Amino acid sequence: MPAPVKMFSENGMIYLKKISLKRSTIIFLAITWLLVVTVLLCMPGSEFPTITWLNKIWFDKWVHIGLFLVLVAVWCRVYVNKKTFLRISLVALLYGAAMELVQHYFIPFRSFDAGDIIADGIGCAAGYFIAVKYFLKK
Repeated sequence: MPAPVKMFSENGMIYLKKISLKRSTIIFLAITWLLVVTVLLCMPGSEFPTITWLNKIWFDKWVHIGLFLVLVAVWCRVYVNKKTFLRISLVALLYGAAMELVQHYFIPFRSFDAGDIIADGIGCAAGYFIAVKYFLKK
């Protein structure tokens, strides 16, 4: 599995140096990202600004895609196994659907949106394919 890279400069040249993260660090990042996603999905709708041009570019859907892409990719980095990658992706999609129900029933000024679940699914699939490409040994 390719290690993350760190850029550094020496004598006017820019170099990329591979760095490796401990498994415990990756688990910490995965749990932290899950908490960030949960907090963002549980924020009351009144906390978000109303900017009309963002609605025209479906900004909300792009945010869902990004959140779930990173969620799946970081959890796949913890468990490097293609079958487990698929399970992680499916669990993340179920989590996204469950959070839509939580928003509908428990979060003020938020509602159920099937489009968000579709965006979550696109993000999960993208995270899965990125994980397969970059985290599995060939």
